[in-house]
Amino acid sequence: MRIFDPHIHMSSRTTDDYAAMHAAGVRALVEPAFWLGQPRTNVGSFTDYFDALVGWEPFRASQFGIAHHCTIALNPKEANDPRCAPVLDLLPRYLEKDGVVAVGEIGYDSMTEAEDKAFAAQLALAITHDLPALVHTPHRDKAAGTERSIAVVRESGIEPGRVVLDHLNEVTVRMVKDSGCWLGFSIYPDTKMDEDRMVAILREYGTERVLVNSAADWGKSDPLKTRRTGDAMLAAGFTEDDVDRVLWRNPVEFYGQSGRLALDSEAAEAEFAGNSILRGARK
Repeated sequence: MRIFDPHIHMSSRTTDDYAAMHAAGVRALVEPAFWLGQPRTNVGSFTDYFDALVGWEPFRASQFGIAHHCTIALNPKEANDPRCAPVLDLLPRYLEKDGVVAVGEIGYDSMTEAEDKAFAAQLALAITHDLPALVHTPHRDKAAGTERSIAVVRESGIEPGRVVLDHLNEVTVRMVKDSGCWLGFSIYPDTKMDEDRMVAILREYGTERVLVNSAADWGKSDPLKTRRTGDAMLAAGFTEDDVDRVLWRNPVEFYGQSGRLALDSEAAEAEFAGNSILRGARK
């Protein structure tokens, strides 16, 4: 089973996670820029964070045979902090870098006026830089937030097929599918979505334009939830081709619109094997 996790925050994970992910079949991932759990107090902290996403983290992933890509944005939560507003001026520099495959995470947290402005401005950047967009739907008032997100996407003029609305559930899946946008689902231990509910959604709505991710971060999460979803699909009667479409071909198709995916699996496997030998020699 080959897996492309289209939304996982590896900056908050350990090298043991990378090793376990590779063993489970993960060969590629996208790490979206996100809130780190406490307020950033100056723009320079964003610069350091973005530099790590395009530099250090791809190197760290490569040691375990995993191709690392990222998305760059001012996330919705921090869009409400006036100290973070100048970050929007930094984004064009990073949106031109190799390995940056979308603008994200953007969208809503609390559906404030500040979030409205940041959301619209970053959709405009996605159009300007010819990149897809990763949209975070709010955890509270999910239906209203998703409906509002679809309206903003429509108003922006971006092609719906270049947008994924993430963190969906049973309440929001139909409206997003009807919008023409991609459907993103985050599989979590206790919240958001679990494997069995995901299988039920796939049965009802099919596998087209569906992205399944672990969204693993510093909270209670599991970077192997993509593999567990694939196993649940097989147990429920889905074919190996169905699983490959959801866990590999769909994210490749969506993020491939950036023209920046680097998926040389043979080179990645060779590098992983070489690093494994080196680690064994050092013991």
